Amino acid sequence: MRKIYGYMRNGANESKKTKDQTIRKLNEMGVDSQNIFIENPRGNNKKSELERLFAEIKSGDTLICTDMLQIAKSTRQFSDLVEFAKEQKLKLIVGDFVLDCSKEIDSFTEGMLKMADVFKEIEHNMISQRVKSGLAKAKDKGKMIGRPSLKLENIPKKVIENYDLLEKGAINKTDYAKICYISRPTLDKYLALMRSSKYLNQERDEDEKKK
Repeated sequence: MRKIYGYMRNGANESKKTKDQTIRKLNEMGVDSQNIFIENPRGNNKKSELERLFAEIKSGDTLICTDMLQIAKSTRQFSDLVEFAKEQKLKLIVGDFVLDCSKEIDSFTEGMLKMADVFKEIEHNMISQRVKSGLAKAKDKGKMIGRPSLKLENIPKKVIENYDLLEKGAINKTDYAKICYISRPTLDKYLALMRSSKYLNQERDEDEKKK
């Protein structure tokens, strides 16, 4: 049975009245209160409600937001959302914007998807230029550039615990990512490190000896 989900952000400075109004509007758009995912201010270690929603929603379902700012902070994020809807065959409703990828894509929908790709590329180029400019200025000032390298101990425990299921073919990468509430690119990054790790190989060797 196809489901209708709603998503909203509850900002730290927003009143209960504003929150209730958004919930009421989602109800009017056809979303049951139990299927509304509300994003509250959270700590760095908590999984977002949007990640949980993406893990639960299935092909043919509908995702509704009252406006774009509720679910995306930039055109790039919105383009990623559109791409997700296309891949998962969802119906996406954001305010007055309706994109139905749950059925065969018509010419209008295809045009909207291409426009989303164009906006995504434009924003990517703009961000790239700003980053390059910022890095150049930081380098001139003698500052260290780049993020710390990823280490095995930084990989979430859930990712390591389910690694053998992937290796044995019990799950695919898409299911693996959903189980761990992470994106596929993040999973691929973790897998590359895990597969090259001597520690992980030693763990598996010890398990084989026990058998």
